[in-house]
Amino acid sequence: MLKTLRRIIQEISGAEDFREALKIMVKRIAKALDTQSCSIFLLDRRHGEYVLMATEGLNPHAVGKVRISLTQGLVGLVGEREEPVNIDDASKHPRFLHVAEVKEESYKAFLGTPIIYHRQVMGVLIVQQAEPRRYDESEEAFLVTLAAQLAGIIAHAEATSQIVNLFDSRDTSAEATYSGIAGAPGVGIGTGVVVFRLLDLTVIPDREPEDIEEEIALLESALMSAREDFRVIGERLYPNLPEEERALFDVYQRILDSSNLGVEISSVIREGNWAQGALRSVIQTHVSRMESLEDEYLRERASDIRDLGHRVLTYLQRSDRSLPQYAEKTILIGDELTAADLAEVPEGCLAGVISAKGSSSSHVAILARAMGVPTVMGVNDIPIYDLQDKEIIVDGYYGQIYSNPRDSLRREFTHLAREEQQLDASLEALRDLPAETQDGHRVMLMVNTGLGADVGLSLAAGAEGVGLYRTEIPFLMRDRFPSGEEQRVIYRQLLTSFAPRPVTMRTLDIGGDKSLPYFPVVEDNPFLGWRGIRISLDHPDIFLVQVRAMMRASEGYSNLRIMLPMITDVSEADEALRLMKKAFADVREEKYDIEMPQVGVMIEVPSAVYQARALAKRVDFLSVGSNDLTQYLLAVDRNNSRVANLFDSLHPAVLRALIQVVEGGHQEGKHVSICGEMAGDPAAVILLLAMGFDSLSMSASSLSRMKWVIRQFTQKKAAKLLQDVLSMENAVMIRCHLELALDRAGLGGLIRAGR
Repeated sequence: MLKTLRRIIQEISGAEDFREALKIMVKRIAKALDTQSCSIFLLDRRHGEYVLMATEGLNPHAVGKVRISLTQGLVGLVGEREEPVNIDDASKHPRFLHVAEVKEESYKAFLGTPIIYHRQVMGVLIVQQAEPRRYDESEEAFLVTLAAQLAGIIAHAEATSQIVNLFDSRDTSAEATYSGIAGAPGVGIGTGVVVFRLLDLTVIPDREPEDIEEEIALLESALMSAREDFRVIGERLYPNLPEEERALFDVYQRILDSSNLGVEISSVIREGNWAQGALRSVIQTHVSRMESLEDEYLRERASDIRDLGHRVLTYLQRSDRSLPQYAEKTILIGDELTAADLAEVPEGCLAGVISAKGSSSSHVAILARAMGVPTVMGVNDIPIYDLQDKEIIVDGYYGQIYSNPRDSLRREFTHLAREEQQLDASLEALRDLPAETQDGHRVMLMVNTGLGADVGLSLAAGAEGVGLYRTEIPFLMRDRFPSGEEQRVIYRQLLTSFAPRPVTMRTLDIGGDKSLPYFPVVEDNPFLGWRGIRISLDHPDIFLVQVRAMMRASEGYSNLRIMLPMITDVSEADEALRLMKKAFADVREEKYDIEMPQVGVMIEVPSAVYQARALAKRVDFLSVGSNDLTQYLLAVDRNNSRVANLFDSLHPAVLRALIQVVEGGHQEGKHVSICGEMAGDPAAVILLLAMGFDSLSMSASSLSRMKWVIRQFTQKKAAKLLQDVLSMENAVMIRCHLELALDRAGLGGLIRAGR
C-alpha cells in the first residue's frame, strides 16, 4: 500500500492544476481499493455546504453543482463526527440522503473519512461499492492516510489562490472572511499589497502584465543572459569535465533557447501573466512531471530544471518591477513577512499586517505591536495573492480579516477605528502622570525598541527609559556586520535621546527566528540551538566589538545598562562578565572617561528560573523575556501557527515561574523587570503588579494603555486577583477571569475594538 500511496501522491504532484489533481485522486483511489466509486466533497465555508468537486463512479455532470448541508446526509455525518464512517448498506442508514443528480442508487457499501487540516474539516473523501459490505481495516487506514495527504494539498491550494474559482458560486468581488491569530491589537482598513521573497520561484504570484510585449522582451533578455552564463561556465570547466558532463551544459543552453522553454513561457505571458509568474508556472509544471517519473535519473533532473528557473528569475528581478507598489493605506500581506518588509513601507502608509505564517509572538508581530500596526498572523487558509489591491479590514483584537467588506461592515469598523483614536487621544493626558496604583504602589514603565523611528514615539508616550533595545535590528538591516564605529554612532544617538533615563541594550540576539543573511545559522531545531549568548561566547570577537561600541557611546552619560540574552547557566554569565570587564579595560585605555555599566541577564529558559537567585548574586538586575520563557516552559514553538493556541503567558506554570524569578531577584536586593510582550497585555499587567516586578517594558503604543490599567487598580485588588487565578488550572479560565475584571473596571476598550 505504501508504494501505491507514493505513486498516487507523485502523480497528483505532476497535475497541471488543482482540479486535475482531484480527478487523478479519485480515479487512482478507486483503482487502488478495487472499488466502484470514489468522490471528494470540499467544504464551501462561505455557504456552509459540502460541494462535490471530483468523482469516479457518480454522475460527472454533478461535479460543482451538488451541494449538501453540513447537517445532512452521510457526508455531513462524517464531517460532524470528524472520523471515518463505514457502513455496509448506506441506503438503510437514517442519515442517508438521496440526491437524484449524483445517481448513486446502485451503491450500498459506504466508507467516508474527513479531510482535516489544523483541526478544521476541509472536506470529505468517500468510496462506494454496489455489493453490501464493510470495508476492512486496511482499506479504511489507506483512505485515512490519503485524506491526510489531501488535506495539505487543499490547504496549499487555498493559500496560493489555486482554487479561487473552484466553487461556481464564489465571486472574487464578494466579501470574504478569514481567521488567524491576533498579532497586534487595533483596527486597520486599507488596500492589500502582497510581498514575496525575491529569488524564490515558488512564491512568485500571478500578475496581469501592463505590457505583454515588454514582458516577452524581458524574458528573452533573461534567457539570453542565462544561456551566456552556462556558455562561460562550460568553457571554463570543459578541460576538467568528462564528455557526458560537458554535454549537460549544452543541454542547459538548448533548454534555455527561446524556441524551447521561451516559447512555453511566452505563451503563458500572452494568456495574461507577467514574465515572472509565467516562468514559475512553466518551471513548476516541468518539475512536477519529472518528479512523478519512475526513472530515478530523470527524477533527479527535476532539480536541474528548478535551478534553471531560478537563474532566469535572477535576471528578471534585476529591474525594479518586483518592488511592491504601496498604497496610501497599505495592508501588507505575505506568506512569511520579515522586519525588512515592514520597514520598507513608506512612513505613515502601513495600516495593517497579515502573515500566513507565524504567531502572536513571532518577531514580525512584536515589531508590528511596537509600531502600533494592527496585525493578524497564522492565517493558513488565506488566498494570499487574491488579496492584491482588494479593500481589506484587519481586526487585530480577534484575528479576523475581511476582504471586500460590505458597506455596513466598513461603516462599523470605521466607527470602531475612530473610537480607538479617541481613546488614544484621551489617554495622552496620562503621559506625565506616574504609573501608580490607587493605593500608591509605583512601577516603572519602559519601552521596547529597535527602530530609530521608535524614539520619538516612546518619548511622546512618556516612557521612563528603554527596558529592551534590540541591537540585532541594525544588524538585520545590513548586508554585513556593522563596524564598531557604526554601532557606536547608533548607540550614542539612543543614549543621548533618552538621557538621563536608563537605556538597557541587549547584546546581539540572533538565531531562532532571527538570522543574518551574511551569517546564516541553519539548524534542524533553531530555538534549541545556537542562539543568543551562545553565539556571542563562541564568537568573542563579535561580542567584544559590540560591547566596546556600547561603552564608548556612553561617555558623558551614566544611563547605559547591558543585558545578556539566553543565559542558561551561571558559567555563561561568568564568562560574559569576564569579557565585559576586558572590554571596559580596553575602552578605559583608549582614554574614554566612562563608568562600568550595570549588567543584567535575561531569564528566558527554565534553567534560569531555577537559578534566578544565583544569577542575581552575579549581576545588577534580572529581566524576564516572557515570549521565550513561555515557549520553553510550554514546549510550544512561538512561530508555529499550528500550536499557537497553546501559547499563552497566562498559563499557571508560567505565572508560578515568574513569581519564583521575582522572589529570587529580590532576595538578593536586585531590580527585576519583564520585557516580553506579556508586559503589554492588559490582562497580565494586573498580575505583574501583584508579583512585585519593579519595571515593565513594552511597545510604545502600549505605554499609555498599561498606565491606564495600573492607575485604575489598587495593589490590594491586584494581589487578590493573583491569588484567585493561582487556584485555576488553565490559561483560558485565567484570561476570562482577568478580562472580566478589566471590563468591570471600565477598561473593556483595551481588549476589544472601540471604547
